[in-house]
Amino acid sequence: MEETPQPRQRQRYSSGSNHYGYASNYGYGGGSPDGHGAYGYGGYPGYGDNVIQKTLQDYLLILRERIWYVLAAFLLVFSVAVIYTYTRTPLYESTATVEIFRRNPTVMQVQQVMDSEVRSAEDVNTQVNILKSTSIIQEVADQLRGEDLEKFLAPYHNELSGMHPLSVPRILELNREIIPQRLSLIINIQYRHPDKTMAAKVANLFADSYIAYSAHVRVDESLKAVEELELRATEQRKKVDDIARALQSYREKNNLISLDQRKDISTDALKELASHVTQAAATLQEAETRWKQVLTARQKGNDPLTLSFIASDPNIIELQRQVAPLRIAVAQLSQHYRAKHPKMIEAVDSLNEGERQLKLAVATTTSQIEASYQGALQNYSQARSGLADQETSSLSLDRFGVEYTNMERDFTINEKLLENILGRMRETSMSSTVESQNARLVDHATPGRKPIFPNYPLNLGLGLMSGIVLGVSLAFSVAYLDDRAKSAYDIEVVIGLPLLSIIPKFKTLARIDSTLGATFVQPLEPEIDETFSALYSSLRIKEDSKNAKCILVTSTVPGEGKSFIARNLAMNFASHGERVLVIDCDLRRPVMHRRFNVENLKGVIDICTGEAQFDDVIVRNIKPGLDLLPSGGRSKNPAQNLSSKNFEILLAEARKRYDRIFLDTPPIAIVSDALLILPLTDGSLYSVFFNKVRRKAAQFTVQRLIASSTPTFGAVLNGVDHNVGGYYHRYYYDKSYKNYYGNLPGDKGEQPRTKEIESDIGEV
Repeated sequence: MEETPQPRQRQRYSSGSNHYGYASNYGYGGGSPDGHGAYGYGGYPGYGDNVIQKTLQDYLLILRERIWYVLAAFLLVFSVAVIYTYTRTPLYESTATVEIFRRNPTVMQVQQVMDSEVRSAEDVNTQVNILKSTSIIQEVADQLRGEDLEKFLAPYHNELSGMHPLSVPRILELNREIIPQRLSLIINIQYRHPDKTMAAKVANLFADSYIAYSAHVRVDESLKAVEELELRATEQRKKVDDIARALQSYREKNNLISLDQRKDISTDALKELASHVTQAAATLQEAETRWKQVLTARQKGNDPLTLSFIASDPNIIELQRQVAPLRIAVAQLSQHYRAKHPKMIEAVDSLNEGERQLKLAVATTTSQIEASYQGALQNYSQARSGLADQETSSLSLDRFGVEYTNMERDFTINEKLLENILGRMRETSMSSTVESQNARLVDHATPGRKPIFPNYPLNLGLGLMSGIVLGVSLAFSVAYLDDRAKSAYDIEVVIGLPLLSIIPKFKTLARIDSTLGATFVQPLEPEIDETFSALYSSLRIKEDSKNAKCILVTSTVPGEGKSFIARNLAMNFASHGERVLVIDCDLRRPVMHRRFNVENLKGVIDICTGEAQFDDVIVRNIKPGLDLLPSGGRSKNPAQNLSSKNFEILLAEARKRYDRIFLDTPPIAIVSDALLILPLTDGSLYSVFFNKVRRKAAQFTVQRLIASSTPTFGAVLNGVDHNVGGYYHRYYYDKSYKNYYGNLPGDKGEQPRTKEIESDIGEV
């Protein structure tokens, strides 16, 4: 019993040959040392490693298939770049260089009203933003007059008269660029203009305007500061006089001449009482701690002698020393005498008396601890009360001095503030007449030698690279959206079948074999024969297909070359000395009789309906060792014929006479005829035409095959174009599928079958 393969199970297969005719193009690999080869397509490694990865060759094939997408996108982008580059007005750029001073030049040792010192990157950015400000732009615009203004506006006539006209400041802003030099205090002022002389002039105007603007701003701010300081000095002088008069009146009213001496006495008393409260608090804390330990021992039922401060009492220590010998004596006498013996009674009485005195001493000590705690608590309360009384007295004394002290402090502060304002006003008045600069012009702008816009090499280079990138991206996007099977990766990973062989696409000629009276397709290249020999070797090496007598060949949709593969594979087996029979089980669109150029008058349909016997319809010796059982026309009820008892008898009879039987069946995605025959076979081969069937459709169809109890030997990738040219077909269903349904001319029961040789359209 053949083992049923698991769905999507990855296996390793060998072709039995180390070389194929298209190995360089299709990535075939030979057998491995363990006899199980590995297959790849387009650089894919075999499944011996359980990994399939795409290589550079696969991506190059994708580009080659869609080369017109790449060329169209490239030409479009590059043409746009060329048109844009050669239709732009050339622009010249000039640069003026300005150095910012870290500190202003020191003319007088006075503090400036405006702090323009450069300390950090933020200060540099501030100066850069001043250069970019509207004020500087307006200063430059005001300096453009007469002939310079006309020359400046000459290239912008269209912009000045359009729907949204540009002003001179707006033109200056759009064409000016401020670039601070990294890790320095140098700033480049760049300006672009179609006239290179005007570009240099405007760049210099920006530098001069910035330097003059900063100096004028500092002078103006100094003059404003002097005026403001004068007003504030007048107000402050009046405030100082008012506070002085109020302070004198308060002192006379409350007799606060000896206030300081009285405050010293009150302060000394407060310090002494505070020290007494601190000592009382410490004593109370110690007494409270001991008393809490005693209470805790009582609550827990512990012996008070476990407390160190009780056990260390001299009286208790002495009593413990007396009781200890008595306990030893009682213990010794109890070993010789009973409890009522006079000596025993005497010793026990002495021990009880000693323990009673010890307990009494412990109780006395505990009472003393409690009394100490109560005394310390009372002492602490009295100390706190005395401190509170003294504080009240001190507060009543300070009540008069608080307002006086505040008034005195306000007077001192305002008097010093008045002095500072007057001094600052004198310094600012002196510095306002001095004009200093915080920057200097390092390099004047000069006319540029060549235009900086458009950048011909850069634009053309970007157009070239952008066109290539867009074209390649478009090609890969189309490839990503295309889900048709075209590689070993699609077959083995997505569809879920091992790839047995790859059949290349080739041109054929027809030659007539006069001896056999049949037409055979003879490939122009000798590698085609080797391709089918490789498929033969793969089936011979695999354990499940090695001994299979009855093999079903099917596909997903029409036109995938299933009949072509069945015919040529049967011929290859026959050439190896086996008796081979090809049965055309496609009762809807039979083509096998055309492949062998024989009549299709009788065949499978006649045997299934009981109108003919096996020997009556067989076409013998089409090739040495190869016989054909045609369909016998088109059937009205193909499913009923193929599921009949006579068809089972036909296959049983064929198994007795032939070594190999190949069944050409309809595509599974269209009809279910192949699934009816599948349980009667030993396994199946699946034909996948390159770049024709959708992966999801093939995957769904293969799942139906795998779900049966019959092994699926693998898939054959057919019609591979090693040139990889042309576009992909958009749909995988076409009008030819309708021939699988309904009644057609020539069906059984409608019209007699003829000897007409049908067209080969749809097959390889």
